[in-house]
Amino acid sequence: MSFCSFLRDEVFKDHFKPGIYVCSSCGHKLFSSRSKFEHSSPWPAFTETVREDSVTKHMETPAAFKVLCGKCGSGLGHEFLNDGPKEGMSRF
Repeated sequence: MSFCSFLRDEVFKDHFKPGIYVCSSCGHKLFSSRSKFEHSSPWPAFTETVREDSVTKHMETPAAFKVLCGKCGSGLGHEFLNDGPKEGMSRF
């Protein structure tokens, strides 16, 4: 993921200070701390992007979209449908 580490030193999973998460490759605004929530995944979890054009998405399975930075195309992981903190919400 463009703003996360795949190693055990992931610093943003439990980071809940106010702010904006940006693409580490180009600085494009992706997610707000207001949409962040605790989840059992090893990476930060968000319910929505900052803007509609923050990311581009391509359906990978019926339950998940592949998510890329809307500016530079760096891989950000997935949007999992109906896996958010409330029924009907997605998890990025």
